[in-house]
Amino acid sequence: MHTSVKTVLATLLTLATAQQALAAVALDRTRVIYNGNEKAVSLTIRNQNEKLPYLAQGWIEDEQGNKLNGPLVLLPQDRETVYYFNLREIPPRSEKPNVLQIALQTRVKLFYRPAAIVPDRKAMENPWQEQLTLTRQGDSYMAHNPTPYYITLVDATTHKEGKTVAGFAPLMVPPKGSIKLGGSASALGNAPVLTYINDYGGRPALTFRCASDCRVVPEKRQQ
Repeated sequence: MHTSVKTVLATLLTLATAQQALAAVALDRTRVIYNGNEKAVSLTIRNQNEKLPYLAQGWIEDEQGNKLNGPLVLLPQDRETVYYFNLREIPPRSEKPNVLQIALQTRVKLFYRPAAIVPDRKAMENPWQEQLTLTRQGDSYMAHNPTPYYITLVDATTHKEGKTVAGFAPLMVPPKGSIKLGGSASALGNAPVLTYINDYGGRPALTFRCASDCRVVPEKRQQ
């Protein structure tokens, strides 16, 4: 690759990073929960730029990245379905010459939660994520999710406040499904700690204890 091309790419990357830090159009949340017992879900977007008007373009994609042009139909009613809400900001045209403008795009998960599985207050006080279990396969852990909800794991450590185990990458464990965790089981040890994202964007930690399999030790029992 020629030096001039490298320089241009580096400049574009720097500009994109700086622009992203100063994104004008922002969502009011990092994930969307659409309960099936509600007719609609509302999102709030805000132009954080106090000087310029921005256009906003939004659309929904399915799990495979296909853009949806119609209503959500033929959804399973015994578990969540995941979609992605996309929001693109379109800056006003600059009157100055030789100005590079970048249209930034935000992409957040949208979970459709059928009415039959919308949790009540008691269920919300006893997180379903605590039902997650781990089993060892060779030098890896398999995460098993018996619930009808997606569980998003964003960190794996050997103890709270510890460093992320090498090889781990954030992932979603599908409803009533299983998936292999990144990072070795030997590195995670017999008391791994996994961090998940809840409905409100919070990041609680799950501490496991392993015997024949690994189960969560609820916070009340840890104290």
